Amino acid sequence: MSEKDHPDWATATQAIRAGSQRTPFGEHSEAMFLTSSFVFDSAAQAAARFAGTEEGNVYARFTNPSVQMFEQRLAVLENTEYCLATASGMAAITTACMGLLNAGDHIIASKALFGATVQLFVNILSRFGIETTFVDGVSLEAWEKAIRPNTKLFYVETPSNPLTEVINIQALSDLAHKHGVLNMVDNCFCSPALQKPMDFGADLIIHSATKYLDGQGRVLGGAICGPKQLLKDKILPVLRTAGPTLSAFNAWVLLKGLETLNIRMKAQSESALEIATWLEAHPAVDRVYYPGLASHPQHALAMKQQKSGGAIVSFEVKGHNEDDARAKAWNVIDHSKTMSITANLGDTRTTITHPATTTHGRLSPEAREAAGIKQGLIRLAIGLEDTGDLIADLKKGLG
Repeated sequence: MSEKDHPDWATATQAIRAGSQRTPFGEHSEAMFLTSSFVFDSAAQAAARFAGTEEGNVYARFTNPSVQMFEQRLAVLENTEYCLATASGMAAITTACMGLLNAGDHIIASKALFGATVQLFVNILSRFGIETTFVDGVSLEAWEKAIRPNTKLFYVETPSNPLTEVINIQALSDLAHKHGVLNMVDNCFCSPALQKPMDFGADLIIHSATKYLDGQGRVLGGAICGPKQLLKDKILPVLRTAGPTLSAFNAWVLLKGLETLNIRMKAQSESALEIATWLEAHPAVDRVYYPGLASHPQHALAMKQQKSGGAIVSFEVKGHNEDDARAKAWNVIDHSKTMSITANLGDTRTTITHPATTTHGRLSPEAREAAGIKQGLIRLAIGLEDTGDLIADLKKGLG
């Protein structure tokens, strides 16, 4: 079923635009969108809402019509029963982990992760007695070898940030379920427009909605998608109490972003393939990381799991040593005029960054080396500009 065929999608949209007092998510008024509190019809209704015996809005920290509409639409797009929205992608990961794990539990995660996620696992969750083992993500043997009696969660990005490592979601999910472990997949790079992890056995899906779901670099947001009962019983209590809440306005912006998600991802992926192909042939480039290229180690798997290679292209410039490679990478970045120098991604404008000193700059040199983040590495997040303009930008810095 297409997301546009889902009854809540059309009914809710028409109701909001028409100013109706009722949507599939309950009665509402304009004040509900503008204030943090909801007005109840009676003391009995307020008591029932707070007790959870009556469905409906209670307090905007955990119930808001605009946020709920975004959650329901994203759940439909991801083929999941339920979704919980959060203030950011990192808030989504933290909230999910705090809801699912206890002191003494164990996580297994791929080495190829966003730097802040590694920091969360190593420096913050560890303080609460939750230990993480990092493994070679593409090696099922490494995952299985790391499993302990207290292992509760697998965590993986596919494709990974920034080296676009692709992991077999179905095989990893099967392994997780064999040992009674949940498999959580970060689907930020592909979005549901290109990949639906739930179709390959994943239990939970994480999003930084800040990226492609918004698509124009306007707001922060995050989301957790998965089974309704698991999210309501385990994760919603953390969201409700701790309050990593997505604002109603940001939810409205994200709803607008979802309307153009498919067409944006298609166009950006096509441009990314063209630029990756050009970079691979350039004499100053040592290596290109892009799942859409036949040279990518997991190209065949990517084409099975994903509709295309996505919009992220990473490449290494040649250098005599790491210092020389960094200087040459910075030269490429500093010569960029069309592209924005920023660590964000998913915008309609192409962004360029140096992962070793930005997104993964807080990692130790040993951790960066283990993750394959070299000083000559540059990450591009391809936008909607003319590819000729982007290639002209890169030519200046590559010489």
